[in-house]
Amino acid sequence: MNWSRVEQRIGSNRFQRLQQAKVGIVGLGSGGGFVALSLAKSGVRHFTLVDDDVMEVGNVVRHVCDLRSVGQLKVTAVSALIAQRNPEAVVKTYPKRIQDCWQALAELDLLIVGVDGERTKFEVNAVCLERKLTAIYAGVYERGEGGDVVWIRAGYGPCYACWAAQLREDIAALPEGPALDYGLSIEEQDLRAEPGLWLDVVRVAAAQTHFALAVLSEPDDGEPNLRGNTLLIANRDLEFFPGVTTPAQSSHWIQIDRQEDCLVCGAVSASAAEDEPPVSLQELTAPSPFDRQDSEQ
Repeated sequence: MNWSRVEQRIGSNRFQRLQQAKVGIVGLGSGGGFVALSLAKSGVRHFTLVDDDVMEVGNVVRHVCDLRSVGQLKVTAVSALIAQRNPEAVVKTYPKRIQDCWQALAELDLLIVGVDGERTKFEVNAVCLERKLTAIYAGVYERGEGGDVVWIRAGYGPCYACWAAQLREDIAALPEGPALDYGLSIEEQDLRAEPGLWLDVVRVAAAQTHFALAVLSEPDDGEPNLRGNTLLIANRDLEFFPGVTTPAQSSHWIQIDRQEDCLVCGAVSASAAEDEPPVSLQELTAPSPFDRQDSEQ
């Protein structure tokens, strides 16, 4: 394969780090499958794929795999696509639920989380904290109106649990429709959302891929070239901030910090939780919420 254009674009040192990096992807649906193939086309050579699902006819309109893969395990189908685009890639596949194969996360440099279920995300978060594994999570909103991407570096900044507690509960209702239900309670297992179109999902997945490339291409002690740890993406006009409409095809960078009283990653402080008022989404944002227009396709 000729990687000269990629190497020229990002530099030899960064490209070598991409080739050496070991990336795990949990969930190979429309988002996770796109990220896997995009990373392979960007020079990443070491993959661990985890998903127990099988490709169905209904998946094809929103997936990188096509009708030829119907009936195959998604890990098998996506692994074959990676081989077609990057023959030097080494792919380990686990046709299982992640809860049944935590050993798959061993020796990874980065984990891409492409599952919808909040319970699974919370479980993955706990294991990543224990193993000091950096993870990038993405969520697509109801009917594909938008989504968000966050990178969580274990031990630095928030874990997924305290990030979700601050962000999910603060995002306003859609302009026309009920508030988004993310099933934040541990008792609620799934992100309750109607599917969006392929292009809606891909826009969020493309941002997740950019996050991954930024994290992977930096030295271990370096900071990725990102303007915050979270990107909010609007595919339609949305009210991320009460009373302020975010135009379609635009986005916001925000920085969400760790909660000291987080039950997962922080020191529990009941008194602090009682004394401090809830943090609003406006307080978490950069000075101008419209300082970046996202153009990723």
